[in-house]
Amino acid sequence: MSILNVEKLSHGFGDRAIFNNVSFRLLKGEHIGLIGANGEGKSTFMNIITGKLQPDEGKVEWSKRMRVGYLDQHAVLSKGQSIRDVLRSAFQYLFDMEQEMNEMYGKMGDVTPEELEQLLEDVGTIQDTLTNQDFYMIDAKVDETARGLGLTDIGLDKDVNDLSGGQRTKVLLAKLLLEKPDILLLDEPTNYLDEQHIEWLKRYLQEYENAFILISHDIPFLNSVINLIYHMENQDLTRYVGDYNHFQEVYEMKKQQLESAYKRQQQEIADLKDFVARNKASVATRNMAMSRQKKLDKMDVIEMAKEKPKPQFNFRDARTSGKLIFETKSLVIGYNEPLSRPLDLRMERGQKIALVGANGIGKTTLMRSILGEIQPLEGNVQRGENLEIGYFQQEMKEANYNTCIEEIWQEFPSYTQFEVRAALAKCGLTTKHIESKVAVLSGGEKAKVRLCKLINNETNLLVLDEPTNHLDVDAKDELKRALQAYKGSILLISHEPEFYRDVVTDTWNCESWTTKVF
Repeated sequence: MSILNVEKLSHGFGDRAIFNNVSFRLLKGEHIGLIGANGEGKSTFMNIITGKLQPDEGKVEWSKRMRVGYLDQHAVLSKGQSIRDVLRSAFQYLFDMEQEMNEMYGKMGDVTPEELEQLLEDVGTIQDTLTNQDFYMIDAKVDETARGLGLTDIGLDKDVNDLSGGQRTKVLLAKLLLEKPDILLLDEPTNYLDEQHIEWLKRYLQEYENAFILISHDIPFLNSVINLIYHMENQDLTRYVGDYNHFQEVYEMKKQQLESAYKRQQQEIADLKDFVARNKASVATRNMAMSRQKKLDKMDVIEMAKEKPKPQFNFRDARTSGKLIFETKSLVIGYNEPLSRPLDLRMERGQKIALVGANGIGKTTLMRSILGEIQPLEGNVQRGENLEIGYFQQEMKEANYNTCIEEIWQEFPSYTQFEVRAALAKCGLTTKHIESKVAVLSGGEKAKVRLCKLINNETNLLVLDEPTNHLDVDAKDELKRALQAYKGSILLISHEPEFYRDVVTDTWNCESWTTKVF
């Protein structure tokens, strides 16, 4: 049974086309991975099928009475709500039904026997619905899901405005799962989730009976939960049966077949043109030349898609730092209350360290305390000499209305426009992206602009807070290679072991010194 039909969809931003005559169908129970490079339009597609964005052309048609749940990577939560408030709001439609039922009870003393009979029937229907939907077990269900995603460790009475990016993602995901929609739409749900809760989500999706569409650049996670791939590339959407690994095999085979066919056809075209040029003037061979010209005119010419620029991240080395990178003495991190016990940590030149552990325990706070961005509650940090630090922050909250060119020019005013464009192109951005405002770019494209600044500054210490969030597979692989080749020191926060495992020399588990209870 078809749940969603998309027919002849076309859409673009200005003169930048995203989709051209795309069709798509979602069937009951399908678990789909929606993949493609940064900027190909995956999040735009989600926004179109959920009605947040109107397409330029085409039709989007859902089956009737389908409840659609969408985890948006850019969703916000309102200040003043507790985590429990947000999770309970997943059942708002049931609370509304309960209120309607109570109002019916209130009317029963003032109606005719016929009206009373109708009210009793309506109340019975609502009561059955509430019972079937486990309405009287809502708090138990909230607690169970909150525990599964680690929200009980944070405290369900905490204001959502005080949460980290990872904690907000968990709250939105928990609310969505509690809603139990007929179709789940998940846009990079593992971003900011720690390893333990990625595993929990993996098990949930493996057992999920309904259909879902998942955008993710976390290939091991994607492979473990989907059975279909839709690949978005060059304004088109192509369906592949199986997981990502199988898609790669079929995609490469089709690509090689197309390249071979293209080369054969180009040789045939060259031969035909040569024959026509040599024989069209001769009376004896003119008819043969005209025949070949007609064949040329009718030929369905194979066109090769333009190769997207592959990112090249090569960090520029500053002068060598001192032996000491930093040392902490009885350092207690936190804001209003401590997030750690007193810490005595030391990092030396050449070390590449991963900070790991659950979200909300203070990894970013520790990083910012070491950099001197926030003051510790107790103790001190001594930073080494001759440090040239490159810092990649986890999330940029303010909207940026500079073009990509303006953004890089502000950082490197001595660059020519050619040098600015070349620097952005090396990070995998196309001309259309380079000339766009940063605010309209996808999450992955924005990350590439920030990486462009980082790799063009001379550094001897890289401080990276979740640098792989939103990056596509090619960019992630290239960043991993560049960090392995980097001669300086690295302090890295990441929730992807397959990314950091081959980069770092040391792993510090922050759960071993946090004040949070697990």
